[in-house]
Amino acid sequence: MLTSTLLAQLLNGLQYGMLLFLLAAGLTLILGIMSYVNLAHGSLYMVGAYGAAAAYGATNSFIAAIAAAIVGAAAVGFAIERLVASTLYRRDHVDHVLASFGLVLLLNELARTIWGPQPLFLTVPDALSGTVDVLGFQYSAYRFAIVGLGIAVVLGAHYLIHGTRIGMLVRAGSTHAQMVSALGVNIKVLNAALFTFGAALAGLAGGIAAPIVSVQMGMGENILILTLVVIVVGGIGSIQGSFYSALIIGCIDTMGRSFIPLGLREAMSRELANAAGPAIASMLVYVVMAVILSIKPQGLFPIKVKT
Repeated sequence: MLTSTLLAQLLNGLQYGMLLFLLAAGLTLILGIMSYVNLAHGSLYMVGAYGAAAAYGATNSFIAAIAAAIVGAAAVGFAIERLVASTLYRRDHVDHVLASFGLVLLLNELARTIWGPQPLFLTVPDALSGTVDVLGFQYSAYRFAIVGLGIAVVLGAHYLIHGTRIGMLVRAGSTHAQMVSALGVNIKVLNAALFTFGAALAGLAGGIAAPIVSVQMGMGENILILTLVVIVVGGIGSIQGSFYSALIIGCIDTMGRSFIPLGLREAMSRELANAAGPAIASMLVYVVMAVILSIKPQGLFPIKVKT
């Protein structure tokens, strides 16, 4: 029984880590390469989830729902970059925080106005509604598919940034923007494309999370905090670091919320243990972050700047 529970929570941690990675991958590129602090990134996750729920309700197609999540978040991200972020790149990070926090409030109110205060729900597609056998243990096929999708995204994002001309220009433009512009590259277009790509990944995360969470206003704020932890622990700007860090943080958070209350029940009442367990599990994530940063201040896999 304990082995089955441990395996189930480990897989749940991997699945949650993949969601965190999809958010962290886009945000770490924006923060690490463009040096823009975008606190509205969690709201793009919310936009993706709402877009998926609305499209599924209209078409009853899960593929259309995911497409709507990606396109909707990408469109909102592009608008944010053109109307807000592009005017603030050379400004202080405090200005980034204030502007993006205002966008969070704006997008939350827009979500309330369009879809109302009640949460929306999206069903798992029939093709993935069953289970798969994992080492003799039956696990949700949909959650397992999320793990596979996350692996595909990390490989694709790593190739895009490190194996293509576009990725080379993005990396060069982050440190030598004037030189890249002198070679005939439009830095503004490049920044807009990168920002939109990050928004699309956030929308994808929201779309695939919609069947397993309630879609509601403000759903992006809590996961954004853990996403920032993932980025800092992995190394700002590092796709590889975000991937491994997301798996670590996802497993710690998920398994902590499951097993810490069980351990506390040996010393206190069930009600008190169930109340204290999740709080301690949440603190454990930040304790791990503090320990890692005390040893490696630049994160586990900091990007290497070539001169």
